[in-house]
Amino acid sequence: MYVIIVPLQIKEGHKEEFVQALLEDAKASVENEPGCSRFDVIQDAGEANRVWLYEVYDDETAFEAHLQTPHLKKLQETTKGWRDEGPLGAARGSYNIWPTDSQWK
Repeated sequence: MYVIIVPLQIKEGHKEEFVQALLEDAKASVENEPGCSRFDVIQDAGEANRVWLYEVYDDETAFEAHLQTPHLKKLQETTKGWRDEGPLGAARGSYNIWPTDSQWK
């Protein structure tokens, strides 16, 4: 499995619309991408305008395919002025240790 963890800092006044657009992308990823096993949107406990994405893909190739999807491109275009820190694609990929790949499904 290939795991992506992305912190997103949202500009003041844009959180509701940003999260709505993000949820559309997350749902489309899980429902329409065979290589996407999980796409969680997580509220930071200490910062109201920070959310975290936790995404799990079958492998790095599946993640690379995700980067080309129309729903991600729409999210990037829609939210480009609503982020305070870094581009949406500034994710850090990792490989899971546990559960093992065979335990995911």
